[in-house]
Amino acid sequence: MPSIAISQEGKIEVKGIILDEFNEPIPFVAVGIVEKYLGTASTEDGEFSFSITENELQDSLSVSSLGYDPFKIKVADYLKLEKKEIVLKETLTELDAITLLAPGDYVYKAIKSLRDNTLSQSHKLEILYRASSTENDVAKFFVENYIKVKDKGPAYYMGQVEVAHARKSADYRYWKRKQWRHPINGLFEVNPFRPMDSQHSRNLKKFAWKKIGDSSYEGEDVVILEGQSNVHKWEKIKLYIGVDSYKVYRIERGQSLYIYKKHNSDRMVLSYFKNQWRFPKDKIPKELIGTPAETLQYKSEAFVLNVETDKKKIKVVPYGIEKDVNDLEVKYDPNFWNNLSMPPDTKFYKKIKSELESNFGVPLETQFQLVNKK
Repeated sequence: MPSIAISQEGKIEVKGIILDEFNEPIPFVAVGIVEKYLGTASTEDGEFSFSITENELQDSLSVSSLGYDPFKIKVADYLKLEKKEIVLKETLTELDAITLLAPGDYVYKAIKSLRDNTLSQSHKLEILYRASSTENDVAKFFVENYIKVKDKGPAYYMGQVEVAHARKSADYRYWKRKQWRHPINGLFEVNPFRPMDSQHSRNLKKFAWKKIGDSSYEGEDVVILEGQSNVHKWEKIKLYIGVDSYKVYRIERGQSLYIYKKHNSDRMVLSYFKNQWRFPKDKIPKELIGTPAETLQYKSEAFVLNVETDKKKIKVVPYGIEKDVNDLEVKYDPNFWNNLSMPPDTKFYKKIKSELESNFGVPLETQFQLVNKK
């Protein structure tokens, strides 16, 4: 039986892949030790990785995903497996239309129950945030930030944000456009449940909702709803809402995706986010028309690596939220990045890394060392 490898820092890596019964990878699965909020979300390739200590070896590794039966195994037993694979069984769900509420009613009840269903006490999210700028759909600039957010969940306005660690690639962009604020703002502003200011109000009650499918999450039936805005005909939102609890498990809005998982309080908390948007052509300077700047696009993803609820440990020093990522005055600390428990490389990251390295044949790690100030 394989032994359990413990690093010099006392860390034990828990990694593997999550598959369905047809040997296909399952993306965005919540995997970890729920009681201690240790864990992560699987990548689009179904892979996961996070670190624990010897203190967690006797705890249960919990795996939860929309549409599949939950799975548990003792951490020590999992680590001894020769093949680090977890196979989930699909939950067969067919909701009886007679017992369902009107689609819009689920949305209204989800809004009304938001404070009770999400982690609404002050807490700190520790986020690995990645963002790229592309031209002609090729990555030309990349930033990686470790961000702390003092938040109260999606029922409230955006909390305090601190960019604590940062590193960036070489900048190969034709148009080195400066953004007037950090793109992490999108994580809050794109969320249709977050309150907005009076100029940017979003009223989900004014959407036309219809049921388009059903699923499940840890034994609860989940209804899949699609909403069409009555104001902007191009805007559609897809929600995955618990039939009994009205908890929101997943949000899809345009090119944005939010994945939520259960905290040890049994309330929902953000696990993963990704976003993509193209810079409007009508706002591109005239002198740049006909250049690669016309195809400027921003892409980002974020993993919530930790959630801290201890009031003594949730202090955040606001910094970086109103700055372009290129203007951040955060010293580059290679030791921090080398010791950070990173998720497996996602498709998003692999594509960016490959494209950045192909520009002039310079490895991304070398770009970090040359470009960033220590």
